[in-house]
Amino acid sequence: MADPVVRPDVRRFLDYLNALPGPSSHEVGPNEARTMMLASRHVADAPVGELAVIRDLSCPGPAGEIPLRLYDAQASRGAGPLILFFHGGGFVLGDLDTHEPFCAELARALDLPVLAVDYRLAPEHPFPAGPEDCIAAARWAAAGAGALGREVTGLVTCGDSAGGNFAIVVSLALRDEPAAVPVIAQWPIYPAADPEQGYPSYEDFGEGYLLTHDGMRWFDICYRPAQRDWRYSPMVKSQAGMPPTLVVTAGLDPIRDQGRAYAAACIEAGVPTIFREAEGNIHGFINLRKAIPSSEDDLRGCFEMLKGMIAEATAQ
Repeated sequence: MADPVVRPDVRRFLDYLNALPGPSSHEVGPNEARTMMLASRHVADAPVGELAVIRDLSCPGPAGEIPLRLYDAQASRGAGPLILFFHGGGFVLGDLDTHEPFCAELARALDLPVLAVDYRLAPEHPFPAGPEDCIAAARWAAAGAGALGREVTGLVTCGDSAGGNFAIVVSLALRDEPAAVPVIAQWPIYPAADPEQGYPSYEDFGEGYLLTHDGMRWFDICYRPAQRDWRYSPMVKSQAGMPPTLVVTAGLDPIRDQGRAYAAACIEAGVPTIFREAEGNIHGFINLRKAIPSSEDDLRGCFEMLKGMIAEATAQ
């Protein structure tokens, strides 16, 4: 592989990150790793900013109440789409707080309500606990639950990394067994779309670019099911009939090629698809807007694409 393009602000952040002393997340166990991920938000991510609504909710799930958080730039609004957000973290890390700055920015940029889902994490809750929670939350939101205080006319599934996997899985579940309102668009962000397959980017960027081989192997041990299942590897299923799709990858990401392959599978299946790649950026950039300021431009471009996609779907 030729030397990859690395943006100057990405290089500075990687130099800082790779020089940090102490153990990595996969070396300290799930609880401490989760604490480390939340702490990194205050170092590397942008502030939450002003928003009319940030409200904690819950909905019934297969194993009890599922915590949710609603974000909205408007205190009240008429009927319209709702964005469902599923956080990343290798199916093991992350929660409502780690991704709050991004969810708030998403709500502001698209002027739509965003509902974040705090699904159960592995290894305490083995597969398929996470996708089951996400599907249950989607069906609850689609049913027009009064607790939302908003009339939902369509869903937009969105998530990063492991959450990108769940965004696709939820869209597939509601395609095959429709909910009260349809999924009108999906936005998987550097998704773990095909985790059973090996791709060149895994070898090219598995060391020194934030997400490492050792970290990914640990996530695999914690979460990967014993048998093949579309809720783990959504590309097992045909993508025909999926909603209009925006896929974004990071050029220096070991799972970059999974996102590329997913975009290609959607195009091959006839799904209206937009593919964007953040060249010279790394996995996790939606949570690194303070550390990597150029990530703001990547997100701004995606927001504009998604706005158009949602507007077109709503008009139809």
